[in-house]
Amino acid sequence: MTSRWKGTRPDERAWKRAPGMSPAGEQDASAGGHDRRVVPLEDGRIALGSVALRVFPHSRRIRAYLRWSDKGRTREAYLGEVDGDTRSVNLQRAWALAREKGIALPDTLAAQSPAATAWASSVDVTASMRGNRSRDTKPELRLRSSLHALGLRYRVAIRPLASIRRTADVVFTGVKVAVFVDGCYWHGCPEHYRPAKRNTEFWSDKIEKNQQRDAETDRLLEQEGWIVIRVWEHEDASIAAERVRGAVLVARRRNQDRHSRGY
Repeated sequence: MTSRWKGTRPDERAWKRAPGMSPAGEQDASAGGHDRRVVPLEDGRIALGSVALRVFPHSRRIRAYLRWSDKGRTREAYLGEVDGDTRSVNLQRAWALAREKGIALPDTLAAQSPAATAWASSVDVTASMRGNRSRDTKPELRLRSSLHALGLRYRVAIRPLASIRRTADVVFTGVKVAVFVDGCYWHGCPEHYRPAKRNTEFWSDKIEKNQQRDAETDRLLEQEGWIVIRVWEHEDASIAAERVRGAVLVARRRNQDRHSRGY
């Protein structure tokens, strides 16, 4: 890419934020909305992304980067060079690059449509954006509330087995029952998952890998005597809680039988 500014550095209005400008508001506007600043992470988690524009010493080019936080650490990916006349234009171009490269969610998934509504619910955008949450999403809280109402007590967001790096959302350690609340988009729900229209191969591969990881997790836990329950985020929490309670009762009877036989 040839620099349009030739012998001088780019005009500051093309890359530097104006005094008094809200960073969050500016990023929301350039991305097309707060819920379009989504960066997918591992295990179906998401983060809130922000574009940074930089002009390095002696450089006559504006470089764009996407930044986000993952488990307390700042991550960054280089997007490319932009050469718009204003910072606003360059931020918009940078977000387009982020989506084209598959670093941010495709714009079609964040558009206002029935499919996007299911997606937004499944990844719980609002809650995740507030704290980059990988736990305590609304579907999880609803399920836990229903389980508590049934008199069940459990642990939250722990590894069922320390040797296996997989975290379950609800765990009954005494009877070895692990519950995972799966988002409809990230885990390929047969009812609500809709493939992306752009970068289809990239996103399909990502969802397929999540499903393979889920299957592997189930297999590893079951080999160690665990009962694994998976709850789709769209399921009615009270019905799902009854299903979990049934599994807990089965596990308790199993343990009682073993003790009575002297195992």
